[in-house]
Amino acid sequence: MQRKSMPWISGKMENSWLHRVTTKPSTFTIVLVEKKLKTVASKKYGVDLVKFTHTNEAVICASKNEWDESLRYLSLHDNKYLRYFKGHRDKVVSLSMSPRDDLFMTGSLDNTIRLWDLNSNSCQGVLRRRGRPAVAFDPQGVIFAVGTSTNVVKLYDLKSYDRGPFSSFYVQYSPVDWSGMKFSPDGKYILLSTTNSIIFLLDSFTGELKQTYTGFSNAATLAGEASFTPDGQFVLAGADDGTVHIWDALSGREVAVWKGHLGPVNAVQWNPKKMMAASGCSNLHFWIPADSE
Repeated sequence: MQRKSMPWISGKMENSWLHRVTTKPSTFTIVLVEKKLKTVASKKYGVDLVKFTHTNEAVICASKNEWDESLRYLSLHDNKYLRYFKGHRDKVVSLSMSPRDDLFMTGSLDNTIRLWDLNSNSCQGVLRRRGRPAVAFDPQGVIFAVGTSTNVVKLYDLKSYDRGPFSSFYVQYSPVDWSGMKFSPDGKYILLSTTNSIIFLLDSFTGELKQTYTGFSNAATLAGEASFTPDGQFVLAGADDGTVHIWDALSGREVAVWKGHLGPVNAVQWNPKKMMAASGCSNLHFWIPADSE
């Protein structure tokens, strides 16, 4: 069976907001607001889970091909690979870049979570956990969270992760597979997207379930994405019917539904400094919320 090519979006603010989106497994496009800057090809390995490093001139990405599980550090200036990271034995499904240094973290279907440094080919550490993983650094880059099967989320101190988690949370719900995880901008909450039609909001200190977001379609069980607004007051996520849903983060009230996509939307991001959002299906859409929303 041929794997469907799903889009993703990533952004980094320097002078303006940069976006990238792919609809082909072997290319990605760099966009500055609404101006296309360039298309970068990776025909041999394909591209997936692309993240900017701490510069606009380089990205880290996973492979799209089923026969290759390595990660690559790619220079956008000359389209050359700066470093390869090998160690995973199955598809990488989650990637998080540290907000403060050159560390990044990956989760794979080989039941491992690996810690890497952009300056070294060698893996810096390994955690073994069963199930589809989701990983995320907190906004300060001092702790990281790992979501695993059976609805569990574990928190680790980056300096002593080899001693095990300092806190573990269990989400009281029927078994779900995590498709993504993000801390709120202030670090107080953890947003957990799933392959089902539900998204969870947890208190990052106590693990208390603060809110769930439903009412959107995901009959295809896609690995969707959810995102906070920069102030953390709202959450948005895409649906497989081409809509984008926005909720009040704490009350869970749906405040808007955006329509316009022709296919499933599983990539969404807010501009970190401006009132603008981007979402991806086979096309990249930009949104500016109305005053009434």
